[in-house]
Amino acid sequence: MIKWTAVQKQRLQELGASEEQIAATFSSAEERNRAYQSLEQELVARGLEKLSDYRATIRQPALNRLEANMAEILTAAGFSQIATPILLSKGLLAKMTIGEEHPLYKQVFWLDDRKCLRPMLAPNLYFVLKDLLRLWPHPVSIFEIGPCFRKDTQGGRHLQEFTMLNLVEMGLPVEQCPTRVKELAALVLKAAGIEQYTIETETSDVYGETIDLVKDDLELGSGAIGPHPLDANWGITVPWVGIGFGLERLIMAREGHGNIQRASRSLTYLNGTRLNI
Repeated sequence: MIKWTAVQKQRLQELGASEEQIAATFSSAEERNRAYQSLEQELVARGLEKLSDYRATIRQPALNRLEANMAEILTAAGFSQIATPILLSKGLLAKMTIGEEHPLYKQVFWLDDRKCLRPMLAPNLYFVLKDLLRLWPHPVSIFEIGPCFRKDTQGGRHLQEFTMLNLVEMGLPVEQCPTRVKELAALVLKAAGIEQYTIETETSDVYGETIDLVKDDLELGSGAIGPHPLDANWGITVPWVGIGFGLERLIMAREGHGNIQRASRSLTYLNGTRLNI
């Protein structure tokens, strides 16, 4: 049985061919090439139609729409949104135990010997929470949505620039934490349009044991329950729950994209549709 050539397969994937279409086999190269020409034309026509619909009605990428929807849902649920700097000090990263020997250290984009592009939202959230816990009644419920940066592998599920949603609730009764983290996970995933997922326990380089939300073996988000040893670096002692989600992965899972690039900030895709068609 004859499969697509490497060039044909890449082009069809870029145009959004389904897994079944990518897996097609043929009895001869001639049959394959005829099928490729027909399928490429079909996918190009579909892409042109999607771009036309986008210009006429949608007008906002899925990433921006999801970010706005998450902010609306979470503020309605009693969370307060914050916005913190994208530049992160080496000292704050060290408070997360991410030093030169840590696996994540090599993935950090350093601007100089003291500043980097933040690889996560957690250090800034900790910094803000240490004051809000003193100023506001408990529980203190906050979230942030913003870009993070890592020198990650360039596979179909990883981005060097990605958008994180982190929500934290601190000062809860300790007995409520296991249930609350699942409630918050359900709230976010429902807002993202994802209903079927599993909850798994994993080990993190930063938080130790985590509660991961997974759909079709794709990790969508990761939660943790405190108190945690990291808390002492900020003088925090109260019980808490927190979850972080990659928004591009939520879109990827919801839309069935085979490549996360289609859900990302991009020069190549607009709302998931390839532009070089």
